[in-house]
Amino acid sequence: MQLKQAFFASPGPQTKRDALVLAIKGVCMGVADIIPGVSGGTIAFITGIYEDLIAAIKSFDLTFFKRVLTLQFASALSEVHLRFLVSLLCGIGIAVVAMSRVMHYLMQAYPVAVWSFFFGLIGASIVVVGGKIGKLDVVRLLALLIGAVAGFIIVGMIPVYTPETLGFIFFSGALAICAMILPGISGAFILLLLGKYEFITGALKHPFNGENGLIILVFVAGCVLGIMGFSRLLNYFLKHHHSATLAVLTGFMIGSLRKIWPFKEVLETTVIRNKVYVLREQNILPGSMEDALMAAGLIVVGFCAVYFLERRMAKPGNAI
Repeated sequence: MQLKQAFFASPGPQTKRDALVLAIKGVCMGVADIIPGVSGGTIAFITGIYEDLIAAIKSFDLTFFKRVLTLQFASALSEVHLRFLVSLLCGIGIAVVAMSRVMHYLMQAYPVAVWSFFFGLIGASIVVVGGKIGKLDVVRLLALLIGAVAGFIIVGMIPVYTPETLGFIFFSGALAICAMILPGISGAFILLLLGKYEFITGALKHPFNGENGLIILVFVAGCVLGIMGFSRLLNYFLKHHHSATLAVLTGFMIGSLRKIWPFKEVLETTVIRNKVYVLREQNILPGSMEDALMAAGLIVVGFCAVYFLERRMAKPGNAI
């Protein structure tokens, strides 16, 4: 089997339209991943590709690597979900390159509007995903509560300054990538908690300066190991404990609403490497009726966007 035939034999979108739709979903995931506090995993859930994403990552197993090492490239290529990942990663890459500056500006200039819109997105996601849990028995309710409490605590943790050793960079990559595919918990936010968001993004901006290449390589290695291991764990629970797993993930999203509440008051900050970090903040009520109505309107817009998207994805022939 030739490599081209093997590539098109691998699982993934069947038509150019399907590939384009999947890439657009990737763009949405990429935009979400830019913002610390918003998860690309949540967007994957919203757009109906979450379980496909986990399965695609899991397809890169020991058998694949054995075939690569024995030069059975076509055989290896036909088994992994490469076409799915290529389309999705193209969209994510486009978003990261094209939208990072835009989202940074919007977050700086209109933070309440951005957080309000995402609050609506995640609020609707909770309803959509929660509706797939089924009847809330004791086990599912306990799983939901565990997820909510864990999400609430994690997003309220204080960013810290941590070592810049290669071992800790590897650990940071492994942990951040796991969070990135969890709905409700952002990989970028985990890097903030670990004190490595500015450090890693700085290395990415100047990959050929000094030791930045080594830092990026070690970080990526941590990401690869982390996502390969964690995707298998998630895949197992989704297969064998589907409803309870959905309950935990829904709980994570409920808990994460603490971070995404639009109105905040900063209580304490610190400066590390000329960058201001928020140490403590608290959620507050809107300062005026005008602010409240604006936020409420954008929450409704975000909620409706997910609702109509979910309705469209539910129609036969629209799912990827």
